[in-house]
Amino acid sequence: MAASRPFSIGDPVVFRMTKRSPAPGPRARDIEPEPGGEDYQYQVDKYWVVADIQSDGKLVLRTRRGKSHILPADHPALRKPNLLEKLLNSSRFPKLDQLPPEPSGKSEGGSGK
Repeated sequence: MAASRPFSIGDPVVFRMTKRSPAPGPRARDIEPEPGGEDYQYQVDKYWVVADIQSDGKLVLRTRRGKSHILPADHPALRKPNLLEKLLNSSRFPKLDQLPPEPSGKSEGGSGK
């Protein structure tokens, strides 16, 4: 992320996650079959919010269900949404004041489902 566009607490963010499954969902992008043909690898945009910024500059991101992910602000799969994404997907971005309490274990990184 460029220094001219730092993240702030409460900012919506888009994280492009790589997933694998036998049946990609409707929001899947860049769908490619895995070698062997059993599964597909694809990308899905996740709509999160910046809940905190740690002293080392890493971002604490929260999902709509309250899960936490800790990522560096310059992670290549993390970005601010453009205006059209904010308008079309406004209901997908969590609101900090409406999130459930944070679960006891924080998730490090952004892989998984």
